[in-house]
Amino acid sequence: QVQLVESGGGLVQAGGSLRLSCAASGSFFAINVMGWYRQAPGKQRELVATITNDGSINYADSVKGRYTISRDNAKNSVYLQMNSLKQGDTGVYYCNAAAKRYSFSGDTNYWGQGTQVTVSS
Repeated sequence: QVQLVESGGGLVQAGGSLRLSCAASGSFFAINVMGWYRQAPGKQRELVATITNDGSINYADSVKGRYTISRDNAKNSVYLQMNSLKQGDTGVYYCNAAAKRYSFSGDTNYWGQGTQVTVSS
């Protein structure tokens, strides 16, 4: 099992910045992909950014150039630096990890509890 604990959400004015952190703990062999997803009120959860354990990164088009995802494999942590925030970025941000329980296991998806990001005008 993998537990994901997020921190860093809050209220910020448009144009401001926030940094989200997510730390993984528990029993696992390796975490292959870590990432962030978000869910706005009344909308489906959507991908924001992902990063693999060898550093390959993928961003949603809506956040390219404004958000930066990074990862510290030694700390089993992933971070999301969010700059030039817009009201449309408001939502609950969820940390995600695809982890192997054993070396021969397939990946299992785990989710954090979510952290609220609210961007005001």
